[in-house]
Amino acid sequence: MKLQLTRAEGRTLFTGYGEGYVKLNDERHEHNIVVAPDQPVQEWEPASFEALTATHLRALLQLNPEIVILGTGAELRFPPRELFRVLAEAHVGFEIMDTKAACRTYNILMAEGRRVIAAIFV
Repeated sequence: MKLQLTRAEGRTLFTGYGEGYVKLNDERHEHNIVVAPDQPVQEWEPASFEALTATHLRALLQLNPEIVILGTGAELRFPPRELFRVLAEAHVGFEIMDTKAACRTYNILMAEGRRVIAAIFV
């Protein structure tokens, strides 16, 4: 699916998604990624949703987020609650949703000027 065309000069924006991929600024990505509005797209280390650890979430704090959105893939899945203690202790908000919803929510929050990070399982 292609998202509505929006321009955000100098910022990273989701422009589409589908089975096994997302598009950022019209560039296709087929691997797990971390997205921040003003940072280069980074490949994200966990090989799968089941491999997610608190260490992976702790690494996101280096980007100084206000909120972290976790896109869990094609289906909404919830990791163990204790993984998110690291974000709660850092006073960082977090939301868990399927990847399609995460892409849309990231774009909205980024457009509002929020310091949002999307950690996406494709």
